[in-house]
Amino acid sequence: MNFTASNPERRGLDPETIRTIVRVVLFIAIVWLGRTVFPVLMETLGNLLAVSAMTNFAAGALANATLALMYEEGRAAAIGLQWTQRSRRDLLAGILAGAGAATAILIIVLLFRLASYVPAGQTHGGALVFLIILLLFGAFGEELVFHGYAFQLLTRTAGPFAAVLPVGVLFGVLHMGNQNVTLLAVINTVAWGILLGCAFLRSGALWLPIGLHFGWNAAMPLIGVNLSGFTMGVGGYELRWNANELWSGGAYGFEGGLLTTAVVAALFFLLWRVIPEEGA
Repeated sequence: MNFTASNPERRGLDPETIRTIVRVVLFIAIVWLGRTVFPVLMETLGNLLAVSAMTNFAAGALANATLALMYEEGRAAAIGLQWTQRSRRDLLAGILAGAGAATAILIIVLLFRLASYVPAGQTHGGALVFLIILLLFGAFGEELVFHGYAFQLLTRTAGPFAAVLPVGVLFGVLHMGNQNVTLLAVINTVAWGILLGCAFLRSGALWLPIGLHFGWNAAMPLIGVNLSGFTMGVGGYELRWNANELWSGGAYGFEGGLLTTAVVAALFFLLWRVIPEEGA
């Protein structure tokens, strides 16, 4: 976004900057409205995780669809959802990388005997399938909210990294209300937010960040640990730690521990060295 001046005495915002500000503010307003109204409408779900996931999806879908229809002739590409030859590859690569990062932590934990598995009630197959579907909607919704139309508009007008950092910080800050959150959990979540923004820049679409986000989240109930403070409890077992919270993340889950800090750093490296850039 550029500033211009009609004369040395008078300065003002150029039209492109004004258009960007109006659209971003409108996007934020619709998301805020959705996050206010939809939880009330979804109270019947009776589950905090379900309400959170579906609220994010509904609010993100509404904001992106509204702005795309108003300003972009409804084009899917305007919100990063264009389906191209590489879309399937990006989505699958993201899921594998996200789930692989969680699995890498599990392997380290078990190899060094930092934790062990213990029974935790019965296995609920149907509940597990429902939970995985719910986590897909949650990941899709958060990517629509944080890296959808407003984020993509800012990357074009303010510059990519001027958008990635503040949105990543916002992503982490808005998780501060989660149950059992810690400072390290917020720092790791900020790092995840920046990583997901960079995944969009690298691929030019939302499929790679959606895959990363979903792959990581979906691995948590399968591994038997909490996700962002939410207890899953559907696998019939859980990981009981011998290490302190600095490594385990405590009741918040993997995202509150140093091992997640390490795997996010590894994912940044993987993103730039393995994932081909848009157009490649």
